[in-house]
Amino acid sequence: MRILAVNVGRAVDAEWAGDLKRTAIDKSAVDGRVAVGENGLAGDERADTKHHGSLDHAVYSYAREDYDWWQGELGRDLRNGQFGENLTTEGLDVNGAKIGERWRIGTALLEVTGPRVPCVVFRNWLDERGWVKRFTQVGRVGAYLQVIEQGELGRGDAVEIVSRPDDSVTVTESFRAYHGDKDLMRRLLAYPGHPALWDEVAERVLRVGAK
Repeated sequence: MRILAVNVGRAVDAEWAGDLKRTAIDKSAVDGRVAVGENGLAGDERADTKHHGSLDHAVYSYAREDYDWWQGELGRDLRNGQFGENLTTEGLDVNGAKIGERWRIGTALLEVTGPRVPCVVFRNWLDERGWVKRFTQVGRVGAYLQVIEQGELGRGDAVEIVSRPDDSVTVTESFRAYHGDKDLMRRLLAYPGHPALWDEVAERVLRVGAK
């Protein structure tokens, strides 16, 4: 399990980037060691701080294996960083990671917090018809992480899973919980280490159809 690419990008103005008209989804690979602060990687920005500005979204990871699958589905090449991820991994089941799972990469320690939820900016960036629906149905979503210990990392670093809570849910399961699976949402909430952002999501999910 290792890091194939470390990707960063600056926010730019873009007419296609939703209501904000500004995005940092275009990430490019960088060489050398990259500092990891509590807000993410040095040289990286998040334009939409309302939806992606929390510390729980400091770093986004996506698996090369999922890119390879999508290449077959879409009939086009997909470079590392094209989905806007900071860390492109190899040999790591990102979607099967547990909420609360911790990864040691270089000298930094990161904790899995949840799935990527596709948006209009992602759709317009990929320029694929029905992309949000397809991405949601397939569920190869990648994982957001928060920074537990600041440090540095780089391309080629091993990913060490240092802890994995038995009583949590996977990234894929949390994605299903986000989209209305109440049983999975209750399981997620029962995990004492769940990020606070899930309490807000749960209010929406659990009140739907409630009597």
